[in-house]
Amino acid sequence: MPSDEPELAAVPASRVILRRVRRADADELIALNRASTSYHMPWEAPFTDRAGFDGWFERSVTGANVVLIARERATDAVVGVINFSNIVLSFFRSTYCGYWGYPSTGGRGLMTDALREAVRFGFEELGLHRIEANIQPGNARSLALARRAGFTKEGFSPRYLFLDGAWRDHERWAIVDDRDRLEVS
Repeated sequence: MPSDEPELAAVPASRVILRRVRRADADELIALNRASTSYHMPWEAPFTDRAGFDGWFERSVTGANVVLIARERATDAVVGVINFSNIVLSFFRSTYCGYWGYPSTGGRGLMTDALREAVRFGFEELGLHRIEANIQPGNARSLALARRAGFTKEGFSPRYLFLDGAWRDHERWAIVDDRDRLEVS
């Protein structure tokens, strides 16, 4: 579905385009999530109906959150979704990052490109200093993606998040903008 909304500032040679999520993405994302349920389980359970999308969308565009949709530049196919949540600025300038990709565009490094561009967007456009991803230890694809995108493992948090009916352990991965700058208003 071509977008009439301008893409975020992208690296010119990039194979992906990032833009903020919008309500018009609902049908396409619902269909992709339904088709990818087994691909995402047990690590993620994205919405698979309109009510789920509406709840996710409301949480995604309110408060200190930014959600980006990544599309393949050549085909306009959705590559994945990247969430920045609980953004705190001032002297902290940090956020949590979550993401999921789709098997229909997987295996070609597009989600790596998308996460790298999202990190650049977070640092350059949002003014973040630190982006943290918390990943379950058994989620090999997500751990590999974080590593490829430049994140570094910082630690382990036992029983960190309540997911799918239980407290789950997570590895803490982060990437930091090494430029020493702080512009606090």
